[in-house]
Amino acid sequence: MKQIRDGNTAVIDAQIEAYYESSSGFRDAFSRIMGSAPLRANHLVLKAAWIDTELGPMIAMADEAGLYLLEFADRRGLEREVERLRKRLKAAIIPGTTQITKKIEKELMDYFQGKKYQFETPLMLMGSVFQKSVWDALQKIPLGETRSYLDIANIIKKPTASRAVANANGANQLAIIIPCHRVINANGELGGYAGGISRKQWLIEHEKKGRMK
Repeated sequence: MKQIRDGNTAVIDAQIEAYYESSSGFRDAFSRIMGSAPLRANHLVLKAAWIDTELGPMIAMADEAGLYLLEFADRRGLEREVERLRKRLKAAIIPGTTQITKKIEKELMDYFQGKKYQFETPLMLMGSVFQKSVWDALQKIPLGETRSYLDIANIIKKPTASRAVANANGANQLAIIIPCHRVINANGELGGYAGGISRKQWLIEHEKKGRMK
């Protein structure tokens, strides 16, 4: 457990290796979940693409206009997250690719290779006015830097809303692009991260290296 909290690279490698051993079964199960809603003429159709990354596989969901979801495939509660998205949009979600999923795959490749850290993929933000204000503040945290939940609360002029900021952080459905991994506890500890603390530390260190280039 200490290695996981410390973000040990070997732990990340072991997690990914273990995950890939069962990834084909996960793909099959996830395809069944995504394809369970019937297609109708008036349905919004989102296509879900599997993207392999340095930190393990991610799922991207998009139509031809924008990206709705980008999450690590082993995120706890991902199936419930997908179901909520489907119900909210009254959408059918099926396996496949769009120009948007292809674009984010290329941008993620550049990001992990340290070539480019800015994302230009159009985003479809599904949240309240407050949540969107938090997500906007997250995107303005400079590369290689971190902020506390209190810092974000002050930035959006809601100084007593640290807990609500933390909840909005957790509700983010666009991992890495909206960099909730850059938010840490006021005491300097990493705090939580839906993708896992080891990934959070890796991402922060990776971006620090990018800032020094």
